[in-house]
Amino acid sequence: MAQPQQRPIANRPISFLNRNGLFLLLLALLVFLGVYLPLSESPLFITEPLSSSSPSFVVSDWRDYSLAQAAKFVAKNGTVIVCAVSYPFLPFLNNWLISISRQKHHEKVLVIAEDYALLYKVNEKWPGHGRSHSSFLQHWIQKPHIILVPRPQHLLDILELGYNVMYNDVDMVWLQDPFKYLQEATTYTFMDDMTTIKPLNYSHGLPPSRNGVTYVCSCMIFLRCTSGAKLLLKKWVEEIRAQPWSNTEAKKPHDQPAFNRALHKTTHQVDVYLLPQSAFPSGGLYFKNKKWVNETNGKHVIVHNNYIVGYNQKLKRFQDFVSRLEQNTEEKKQKGRGRKQTENRGQKQNIL
Repeated sequence: MAQPQQRPIANRPISFLNRNGLFLLLLALLVFLGVYLPLSESPLFITEPLSSSSPSFVVSDWRDYSLAQAAKFVAKNGTVIVCAVSYPFLPFLNNWLISISRQKHHEKVLVIAEDYALLYKVNEKWPGHGRSHSSFLQHWIQKPHIILVPRPQHLLDILELGYNVMYNDVDMVWLQDPFKYLQEATTYTFMDDMTTIKPLNYSHGLPPSRNGVTYVCSCMIFLRCTSGAKLLLKKWVEEIRAQPWSNTEAKKPHDQPAFNRALHKTTHQVDVYLLPQSAFPSGGLYFKNKKWVNETNGKHVIVHNNYIVGYNQKLKRFQDFVSRLEQNTEEKKQKGRGRKQTENRGQKQNIL
C-alpha cells in the first residue's frame, strides 16, 4: 500500500509578538487560529508553518519511527516536550503548538499520536515530530471494560533515554516562556489545580493532602531525568494497574486519581516543586475570576482550559473568551481615542 507522501515543512520564520502588554491579544490570536476556524478549512499550522529541519534519516513508514529516533531528533538542551492526542482534538493541538512556537520551544515537541490519522498529519506537515501511540502496545493494560496505555509510560520511556521531559494537555495556551520558572525545579514540577487564591509567597512544596491523598493536576508536568522521577512514574503505572475499573470509569478513563496516589506514596522520596499560581492558573480560576485576572495581569505563563467538561464546551469557552477580549480591546481603543481627543483640545487651548 502506498504511503502518504512526506512534504518538508516550510522554513519561513515566524513573526513573534515581544512587546509588553500584548498577551491578551496573543491569546485571542492563538484561539482564533487554532480553535475558532473550522477544522474542515484549517490544515495543521494554518497560517504560521513551524520552522523546522527535516530528519537526516529516512522513515519509510511513520508507524516504525522509534522513540529513540524521535527523542533524539526533537530534544533540545536535553529536554523533550510531549503531548498525547488524537485526531479529533486537532484544533486544540494546533492552538497549543502555535502558542509554543511564539516562545520558540516548538522544536522540542513530540506529539504522541493516538491514531494513524494524526500520526500522518503531523509528520506530513512537520516531519519527525509525531510518533505512534500504538508503538507502546507492549504496555497495554487490559481491564474488564477497557484497554489503555498508561500515560506515565510515555514519560518514563523518555526519561530512560536520558532526557528531561515536559508533558502538557493540549487544551493549554502558552502566554510566556515557562522554562524560566523551571530553573529551580528539582525532580518533579507541577502546577496548582485549585481555584482557591493563594498568597504570592506560599510554599512551593506539595499541597496539603485531602483525605490522606494529594489532589494535583497531571495536566502539566516537568520531570528531570532522575531516579526519583522514574520512581514516581513507575508507581503511577502500578497504581493504574491496581485500579478497579468500573463500567462508568471505562466510559471515561482517568489516570489522575492513580497519579495522586502515586505522588502521595512517594512524597518522601521525590523532590517536588509547585509552580506559582499567578503564573500557572487553573481554568477554574482564570476563566471564572475576572478580579484575580486583572490583579495578576502580565504574570500569566500557561493557562489551562479545564474545570469544564466536554469537547464542545471547551471550544465554546475559547470562542466566548475571544469575543470578550475583542470587546475589551475595542473599549480600550475607544477610551484611548477619547483621551487623545481631550489632550488635543487642551493643547489647542494652550496655543491660543
